[in-house]
Amino acid sequence: MKEQDKRGDVFYIVGPTASGKSEIAVEVAHRLGGEIVSADAFQVYAGIPILTAQPEAELRARVPHHLVGTVPLQQILDAEQFRLAAKDALRTIRARGKPAFIVGGSGLYVKALSDGLSLLPKANPDLRTRLEQLSEEELFVRLVHLDPKAAAEIDRRNKRRLLRAVEVCLLSGRPVSAQRRRPQPARNPAGVLLLRDRAELYERINLRVQRMFADGVVEEVRALDELGATATQTLGLRQISDLIQGRITEVECIAAIQQTTRRYAKRQLTWFQRQTSFEPLNLSRTGSSEAIEWIARRARLSFAQNDD
Repeated sequence: MKEQDKRGDVFYIVGPTASGKSEIAVEVAHRLGGEIVSADAFQVYAGIPILTAQPEAELRARVPHHLVGTVPLQQILDAEQFRLAAKDALRTIRARGKPAFIVGGSGLYVKALSDGLSLLPKANPDLRTRLEQLSEEELFVRLVHLDPKAAAEIDRRNKRRLLRAVEVCLLSGRPVSAQRRRPQPARNPAGVLLLRDRAELYERINLRVQRMFADGVVEEVRALDELGATATQTLGLRQISDLIQGRITEVECIAAIQQTTRRYAKRQLTWFQRQTSFEPLNLSRTGSSEAIEWIARRARLSFAQNDD
């Protein structure tokens, strides 16, 4: 069987930020003797473990983690680069005869690994330099004219994705939405979408942000030097930079990050529900032990079917 056809030798545990993916995934992977590949666009970066809520040291000591804190902050990482790095990690795990778990909340990265990516034109340095001078709103307006369908679906606050969508349209002369269609996989990837009731999820997000500040996230950001375009999109970075520059108070900063993260979690959930077929599991209505056992059973079945 070709490597790209091996859809049953990995199990996906995905969901919005602060849903409890890291802890659940470690327990499941530990039971099955597996290893974890992170599918988080920001946890991959070194130097910002608090800001990106990377799995704590004790969790990483229980189960080997890949693509966590491994990429320099100056490096730009897109979905295709992630896919290639994740494939390398999966080959390493397979060589050890271990089951692999893809864990994260970055939907495009998950989709890139499970379904692959369409071949889009490479970045043009001159065009990108010109587009980088535009604001998110200006890029969005251009995308509306170039590809209304893509504009209706894109996160208009994400400058990196807006820029790339406009760039692809201009370089190819075709709507980016038409070029991102991929053939349906012969076999749907196995996995689970972890959910929580909205009120509980939002409270977990609020508490996580408060813990970040107690753990020293401001000092972490203050110590940073040059950042690449991808890392600058990290949730909370802009607000903490405003705090350091004295433009907002700490109370205002915490509230702003909490709000931004809640909105991000809502978009994540919407994306996974629309773009994937993973079986949902509401952790607000299922005990932790029961959830771990439920996921472990499904993962074992998936790996056993692949062995057949």
